Amino acid sequence: MIYWIVVNYHSTDLIETLIQSIANSSSLDHQIIIVNNSPQDKSIWKLHTKQVIILDASHNLGFGRACNLGLQWVYQRDNNAWVWLVNPDVVIPEDTPNQILAVLRKNPQFSILGTLVYQPDGRVWFGGGEFIQETGLIVQQQHLPASVSDCIPTTWVTACSLLMNLKKFGNCPQFDEDYFLYYEDFDLCLRYSKLGHQIGMTPHIGVIHHPSSITGRNPHLKLKHSIYSYLLSLEKHAKSSACWYRILRITVVSLITFPRYYQASLAKLMGVVDYVKYRFLR
Repeated sequence: MIYWIVVNYHSTDLIETLIQSIANSSSLDHQIIIVNNSPQDKSIWKLHTKQVIILDASHNLGFGRACNLGLQWVYQRDNNAWVWLVNPDVVIPEDTPNQILAVLRKNPQFSILGTLVYQPDGRVWFGGGEFIQETGLIVQQQHLPASVSDCIPTTWVTACSLLMNLKKFGNCPQFDEDYFLYYEDFDLCLRYSKLGHQIGMTPHIGVIHHPSSITGRNPHLKLKHSIYSYLLSLEKHAKSSACWYRILRITVVSLITFPRYYQASLAKLMGVVDYVKYRFLR
């Protein structure tokens, strides 16, 4: 049994396509849990079946907290399960779930396992993540080494397509609720890595992702959330000097570019302000 968790935010059509791709890709026993982060969106309920469970959030909780609801639901019913988190705008290629079972059986040491993520044109969108603590640089690899033939350790993986082996956790794994959107997957991997869990990437499995299908609806709000979450991640995981350097750099560059790129610069500055409020006024 594989439990799929997907967060809905006015994305019924995308999730319907995702569910169809899961059904077409495998005959494996599975359960799909949709966490409805837009409870006023009643159209999502047309997807409800015996295999598709819908959990209504009270309001828009943000991505990580919504995932936590789904993880808790699964953990209470099967704390030895494999959970597969996917974005609504993901499509699962044919036979992928069948392949993943072989990968999971061969690599039981990983608590969190990421997959390759492809763009519709075939380019790699995500192939692993690295982090330079001294400078605060968070790197999203867009390839895997050609020589890789098995799962490899990596610093972090994207929640666009992320598997969790619940059997490896003493308690239900959870995203940090300080995050609303972006970098919660980075934080999740670093936190659990510090606790001794292994984080890995598999080159054998890939999904197709349509970047920014949802967040691209409001690019400046996306930018604000991204800046806030990036600085929050640096506070939690980078050297203090790196965090303050990034704050200063983002602020100065935004002020310089403000006359020409008003909306983008304002969004970045608002992200910095939100972080400063979190840091000093909580």
